[in-house]
Amino acid sequence: MLNEKRITRIDDVLSKKQPDLQVMLDNLHSSQNLSAIIRSADAVGVLDIYYATKEDASLRIHKTITQGAHRWTHRYRMHDDHKVSFIKEKKTQGFQVVVTHLEEQAVSFREIDYTKPTLLVMGNEKEGVSSEIVKLADEIIIIPMQGMVQSLNVSVATGLILYEAQRQREEAGRYDTSALDRKKKEKIKERWIYRDTIVRKSKGLIPLESNEEILGF
Repeated sequence: MLNEKRITRIDDVLSKKQPDLQVMLDNLHSSQNLSAIIRSADAVGVLDIYYATKEDASLRIHKTITQGAHRWTHRYRMHDDHKVSFIKEKKTQGFQVVVTHLEEQAVSFREIDYTKPTLLVMGNEKEGVSSEIVKLADEIIIIPMQGMVQSLNVSVATGLILYEAQRQREEAGRYDTSALDRKKKEKIKERWIYRDTIVRKSKGLIPLESNEEILGF
């Protein structure tokens, strides 16, 4: 069993999770980028990360990159065919869909109010966000660039945007009280304690239980 200090740490982290700040990755190709994004997402309190893929297999998680952050986020994989219906469902739930896309109408990522329920959609390394998702966006953003290159690595870009969201939410006091309802929080806490106990007993080996689910819409 974990000691009281570790359990308190898990409880504190859960209390700062932001269930209404979520990330979706549109056909990301690089498992290294996915791993880096997971680490940044956990650092700002993101709980749920979704990714659409045309492949049947999950992207590999690089534990040397995540440094364990993958154990404290929930990942959901969906087939590419379901991503539009997923976005529409999030909009009906009250999420603003914020998409990174280079176009004239795009605004700086700093101009968005991330204290609203937000689904941040990031594109893949080559084509960016698909056109069908761009059409569903409530906000289209860019990261202003002053150099010759017009884009950042997707994991770096995601980190910058998420830290702007964290800054706004911290100023608004959103990390001061738990946003998770008590029942859901206790359920996640129980699961995390169980898995963390197994990991520690096995000297750092990840247990067979995955922290990823497959979605269908």
